[in-house]
Amino acid sequence: MASLRYLWNKRARFPLSSPLFYRAWAKRFLLFPSVLGRNWKRFLLGLKGAEIHPLAEIGLVRIEGHKRNLKVGKLSFLGRVHIALHEEVQIGERVCINDGVEILTASHDLNDPGWRHVKGKITIGDYVWIGTGAMLLPGISIGKGAVVGARAVVTKDVAPYHVVTGTPASPISKKRIEELNYNPCEFLAENRAWLIG
Repeated sequence: MASLRYLWNKRARFPLSSPLFYRAWAKRFLLFPSVLGRNWKRFLLGLKGAEIHPLAEIGLVRIEGHKRNLKVGKLSFLGRVHIALHEEVQIGERVCINDGVEILTASHDLNDPGWRHVKGKITIGDYVWIGTGAMLLPGISIGKGAVVGARAVVTKDVAPYHVVTGTPASPISKKRIEELNYNPCEFLAENRAWLIG
């Protein structure tokens, strides 16, 4: 969401005589290097073939492999995430991927004498929340609105609005509400400085 044009056009405005004006601009000035850094990272990934929506937030990600295999939807946030792009990773809209998450699109076949790679596309639906330190293994799909708990290891598909935890990840009895309408990028201090002041 830290598109410079978007933040400028949507910025909170205060009268020049208001203390809120000076507080907002002080925050914006102090946090501006972070906004620039995220924009720069998104720009560089785009140059290398990634399809990242201009309103997505890309944090301190470590991405290995062909960047053209990465697609990130509108208003999605990726924190300190490691992504191995042996195969396509498709991330929907309004997705929140917390720090320490690993997304792996390849492994090795234990039954193959040549120990060859086994690859699989990973699809993450809209409004998915992936908790800190979770690991997604090749070939899985996470349905809309699902939640992957912290440190969970996802080895098979997750149904929409289900909550999974553990190693290997399995559903708990509680499900998530199905009427979701939030923007995970709005919670970032850098964006709040512009949008709220």
